[in-house]
Amino acid sequence: MNNFIDEFKLNDNIFYLNHAAVSPWPKRTAAAVINFANENVQQGSSQYLQWLQTEQDLREKLRWLINAKSTDDIALLKSTSEALSVVAYGLNWKKGDNVVILEQEFPSNRIVWESLRSRDVDTKLVDIRQKNAEDALIKACDPNTRIMSVSAVQFASGLKLNLEKLGAFCRQNNILFCVDAIQQLGAQAFDVQNNGAHFVMADAHKWMMGPEGLALFYCDPVVREQLQLQQYGWHMVEQHFDFDNRDWEIATSARRFECGSANTLGTFAFNASLSLIRDAGIDAISNLINRNITYMIEQFSKHPNLQILIDDDPDRLSGIFVFRHKHINNNELYEYLLDRGVVCARREGGIRFSPHFYNSTEEISHVLDLILHLKG
Repeated sequence: MNNFIDEFKLNDNIFYLNHAAVSPWPKRTAAAVINFANENVQQGSSQYLQWLQTEQDLREKLRWLINAKSTDDIALLKSTSEALSVVAYGLNWKKGDNVVILEQEFPSNRIVWESLRSRDVDTKLVDIRQKNAEDALIKACDPNTRIMSVSAVQFASGLKLNLEKLGAFCRQNNILFCVDAIQQLGAQAFDVQNNGAHFVMADAHKWMMGPEGLALFYCDPVVREQLQLQQYGWHMVEQHFDFDNRDWEIATSARRFECGSANTLGTFAFNASLSLIRDAGIDAISNLINRNITYMIEQFSKHPNLQILIDDDPDRLSGIFVFRHKHINNNELYEYLLDRGVVCARREGGIRFSPHFYNSTEEISHVLDLILHLKG
């Protein structure tokens, strides 16, 4: 595993604990971008067929990462938000339909559904504070519930949902199941065949350590044609390289959601980042992330002035750890840490740390010492 950890060469004064926001790139990803840029300078698009092969390699890695049945189920879109919008504005809504989501969701997972009020669609917000999240979501559903949309892991609290339980309920009750997996893919195993999600979306730039501006969109072939297309172009037709054919048909695969030319630079970068995850192994990565989170729980709980704000149930743990200092203003603590090279975030009324597999317990101990050094 040390060879993979050596892929990260951050400055010595940087302690990067913010992978739930935007991740640094591995060295191989930077190399892929540099090589692609040099190729463009020297050869233009003369290797275009190889570019297409890299795009297909990326689809295969994404298929592997979520355990989809086929690369035909994988589309490459610009962002998680775009993929959510493809679902929200692709469905043929009926007056009185509703969507069930969590109140504590990231804005992208709330705004897109609330925007449907113009189509007489109700958004039911489920508050999961002090409640069992899955039971609360299930209880909120009724005969008019068309879709349940959740994040696999909550961005602020780090709460990991039982997707298998939610997916089984949705399938049994003819409810579509949509999962924003951006806080899980690349950090923990994800199995779309087990959890039964109809739609899965995730941008590349967090735990998958890729570029911004490129995202996975998985669409179950059983419901693919339920989504009406809102964007059209040369790339989303069946014979997309037959430019003289005027009798076009919409692609049967998930490529139907890709209206125009691919983000080829992002494709090379994303493909390289995922190659690291594949080579290192998602289970090995998950074990090291879990080691870091468990270590933080153990060490921070020893200090009465520090309050841990995540659910420490092992089944709920993700790559996110949140805490607050009982006597130091959260903004003051955040600025103090940032000034000392600790890259983190303010969430849930506390400080959010999100270490990846290459972060060490020694780094975490150093950061804890910095916190304890600041007197409230």
